[in-house]
Amino acid sequence: SHKTPGKAAEGAYAFVESAAETAQAVGSWLIGLGFILFVTWGRRAYKDPSARRTIGILWDVGTFWPRAAHPFAPPCYAERAVPDLTWRIATWTRATRGRLVISGHSQGSVLAAAAAWQLEPAVRKRVALLTYGSPLERLYGRWFPAHFGPAALTALHHDVDCWRNLYRLTDPIGGPVRLPGDCGPEVDRQPLKDPLAYGRTDLHPLPAQILGHSDYQADPVFAEERAKLLGRLQPDVPGPRSQDDSGRSSA
Repeated sequence: SHKTPGKAAEGAYAFVESAAETAQAVGSWLIGLGFILFVTWGRRAYKDPSARRTIGILWDVGTFWPRAAHPFAPPCYAERAVPDLTWRIATWTRATRGRLVISGHSQGSVLAAAAAWQLEPAVRKRVALLTYGSPLERLYGRWFPAHFGPAALTALHHDVDCWRNLYRLTDPIGGPVRLPGDCGPEVDRQPLKDPLAYGRTDLHPLPAQILGHSDYQADPVFAEERAKLLGRLQPDVPGPRSQDDSGRSSA
């Protein structure tokens, strides 16, 4: 009827008219309250690193999916990042006939998985995944099981050359992938130690910091797992280009 609820309910039963006017008033107040909360959260995110990190996580998850209906929804970064990453992987493997280890932390692990899914099967077999602090199962697998459920992640594990996932029990965001059957131990490593060391030394008089979701690359296990993946792919990684008499690389 293109009328406000209060106008549309005029002439109806008193209860219906009263409910429509109440809903209209409550809706107006909620819009104002929502704006106040938006400004408050924005100011808090600017001043508080913890709040900024939490809002950033929600923003990353919310803007990963393409916008379909709401005209004021923020743009989807995955619509650009995933095709760019897929194109780069495909062109590099085709030009060099080599293989790649794709390393992704946190939301980057979701982009890495999404890019691997978009590859041709032959190219996907030339890719290894190293994910750490990954929300693939903990967040995406629970909220979007049709796209990141056990069946989809198990298929990804079988499609790529190999996949290793690192996580800490102190990480509130990342966690194990938890693939069913024998696939689980092949992907998930045992939880990393956090902190890396206990006690105090003369060089480090303060207790070691709890790393949680950060600094996975500082853990020696990261370098160990990356070396294993590179060693597995090494026979197919192209060697250096041959040199002609002038010392220039031959095409």
